[in-house]
Amino acid sequence: MSMPIEQYAMIGDGHTAALVGRDGSIDWLCLPYFDSGACFAALLGGSENGRWAIAPREKITSVSRRYREGTLILETDFETPSGAVRLIDCMPLSNERWDVLRIVVGLRGRVAMGMELVIRFDYGSIVPWVTRHNGALFATAGPDTLELHTPVHIRGEQMTSRADFEVGVGERVPFVLNYRPSHEPAQHAIDAESTLEQTERHWQNWSGRCRFECRWQDAVLRSLLTLKALIYQPTGGIVAAPTTSLPEYPGGVRNWDYRYCWLRDATFTLNALLLAGYTDEALAWCDWLLRAVAGSPADLQILYSVTGERRLKETEIPWLPGYMQAAPVRIGNAAAEQFQLDVYGEVMDTLHLARAAGQVLQPHAWNIQCALLNYLDSHWQEPDEGIWEVRGPRRHFTHSKVMAWVAFDRGIKAVERYGLEGPVAAWRRTREQIHAQVCEAGFDVKRKCFTQHYGSTALDASLLLIPLVGFLPPDDSRVRSTIAAIERELVVDGLVLRYRVETATAVDGLPPGEGAFLPCSFWLADCLAVTGRQVEAEALFERLLALRNDVGLLAEEFDPRSGHMLGNFPQALSHMALINTARLLSLAPGQLDESSRTGERLVTTNARPCPPHE
Repeated sequence: MSMPIEQYAMIGDGHTAALVGRDGSIDWLCLPYFDSGACFAALLGGSENGRWAIAPREKITSVSRRYREGTLILETDFETPSGAVRLIDCMPLSNERWDVLRIVVGLRGRVAMGMELVIRFDYGSIVPWVTRHNGALFATAGPDTLELHTPVHIRGEQMTSRADFEVGVGERVPFVLNYRPSHEPAQHAIDAESTLEQTERHWQNWSGRCRFECRWQDAVLRSLLTLKALIYQPTGGIVAAPTTSLPEYPGGVRNWDYRYCWLRDATFTLNALLLAGYTDEALAWCDWLLRAVAGSPADLQILYSVTGERRLKETEIPWLPGYMQAAPVRIGNAAAEQFQLDVYGEVMDTLHLARAAGQVLQPHAWNIQCALLNYLDSHWQEPDEGIWEVRGPRRHFTHSKVMAWVAFDRGIKAVERYGLEGPVAAWRRTREQIHAQVCEAGFDVKRKCFTQHYGSTALDASLLLIPLVGFLPPDDSRVRSTIAAIERELVVDGLVLRYRVETATAVDGLPPGEGAFLPCSFWLADCLAVTGRQVEAEALFERLLALRNDVGLLAEEFDPRSGHMLGNFPQALSHMALINTARLLSLAPGQLDESSRTGERLVTTNARPCPPHE
């Protein structure tokens, strides 16, 4: 059975990522890409579905772990009655090959170790054919081959590769697992020690470029490293998480595939990268965004693959029982077929932020934006599935309309500030029309708050974004009363629910049950800051930082009752929100006032502009 989500750490190589447990077992790894089939799927089942475990054979008395400073190199220390060992895990960064590197180091005494390698391709369903050649182990099935290189003797038992070995003080035992397409020739084995040094140097050089400093520097840098690991390096696309089907509620059915790129995350992503000075990654993300949304605006999707593919058919995998029996396990995501108005606002806001930060966008970027606004002008009054991607009937969600307003607002600002051409008078009329409709139909006069959708009395945490995107100023009485209502009705143990449990089924047709939504909790901290409640904002931020696991990672949700994380892990949006809240709380009073007044995200002045796009 899988461990609690927070007991995992992530390693990655810019193409995919693995989850490593505190017990030394890699329980999740998709190769060669984030959304490829998993060869280790024990996370969603058991060891029989694939894993790679290395740990002491005797009783473990304590475990401690950490990332090496400024890197994604994981070190796990095991204490036993016989001594202590360290397990070093990383994935070397390369555009030419895929390797998982593990080195066992003796720290004290002499410790008997065991290794168990269970390879099951296609999400734990296919047992490979295993052969040996020149001391290496080869596991092949269909299009996939994994090669294991190690000086340790490997034996086969019951469709599993096992090894027993001992490690004394100062001794180092390497294991290298290489992936290649089965039709390609075998690659030479990497040198474990020199590759480890190169990988550490690469990560430290990258983290050393961070230009944002604040009181919460360690948390911000760890979040930036996490985001970097979730970037598919060849295209610049950023996945929401490296996992699928980790449930939003224990034993529940809200289990979705997050190994794709959501347009909704675009502005949060760009702001986080820009404020830290990572303009190369920011420009790559903008380029990915423009490629993904190119085409007819009617065909705009809310999510795409890391390469920009549109067909993400959702299917269920019956042979995996699910994380702690939370079924079904899904691959693909049917939300790609939904209509969601808010993504038009997110795309426009992202490109507006890029221009404000001095980035030079591709020449056709403005043509794409004008086409999106032209389409939106004829469709913003339609109902949609909304930010939470409901699987029930479409509604006039208040947040969706607000983001439609944002789309036109940013288009108008592009004309006014950067001299671009567009039907700005018509856009202004539409912007005013949307604003008036939201303030009338989306606001409950009796409850004195904005509501989840028109005609509803329900609250929704997405309403916290109203002052943060500039739809209304933070000192507007409607904004303050909405924040107060959310604090009264959606906050549990200091954390924010997306909406009330009793309204969940009515909203999306699925059984109720989920944890507190961590990005929404960061948004509340932002709202507290921009409304002058700085002390409360910092207290909530510190509460959220305390929820990170021992290596600084966050999932999508948290269950205050059980004290465990919920949802896919690690979650990019949670880490983006952490970075942006740290930035907001670090602004000087004058800067905070300007951010509150305009509702536009500010980029620190030390983020250098990119050179013109070739």
